[in-house]
Amino acid sequence: MSRDAKPPANVSLRDFADLKRALKEAAKEAAARLEQERAERARRHAREAEGALFRQAVGPVHPLPDDGRHTVDAPKAPPVPARRQADEQAVLRESLSDEFDVESLLETDESLSWRRPELGIDVVRKLRRGVWALQGELDLHGLRTDEAREQMAQFLREAQTRGWRCVRVVHGKGLGSPGRQPVLKDKVRRWLVQSERVLAFVQARADEGGAGALVVLLKPGKSGRTTSV
Repeated sequence: MSRDAKPPANVSLRDFADLKRALKEAAKEAAARLEQERAERARRHAREAEGALFRQAVGPVHPLPDDGRHTVDAPKAPPVPARRQADEQAVLRESLSDEFDVESLLETDESLSWRRPELGIDVVRKLRRGVWALQGELDLHGLRTDEAREQMAQFLREAQTRGWRCVRVVHGKGLGSPGRQPVLKDKVRRWLVQSERVLAFVQARADEGGAGALVVLLKPGKSGRTTSV
């Protein structure tokens, strides 16, 4: 082509302006990508520096050797019998009250007696005559009130478990103070009336302890025969 040749007639100054603008936008996009890559490299270097600093502070780490042991949840220990007995005694202390009014429930015939309302008077008569043979005895002589209460509650429980129907409770004739009723005798009657195991009781005959003892009729236990009362 001759040096005197001119650009094609269809290329205008507007086309050159559009091209310049496109190149400028491409340059901006390239600069933005470059800045983004630079920021990403900076963040990566910061994480690596933090990791190196942590490893330097902690030092070398090695996994623990496998000793073959495994963690197993141990079963809970069964309740201690002593604790259960203490709980039972606490319940018994609360259930057998010293303040229970028993005088209005006693029948004051020839000897003091008591029976549950659903039982006939013949039960007391049979008990007084010795129709049921004595199968066990509890002697409360020399015991303090709390000791006597626990001993009697335990005795009644064991007697019913063994199937005993008739037992004797010896409380003695000693007086708490001049002019007053025998302390333990009065409390024993209160406790017996409150026990669900007791059906009836009478004062013992003279040859069985007289005023110092009671003959007690119990409900049939699991191992006892269902003897009619």
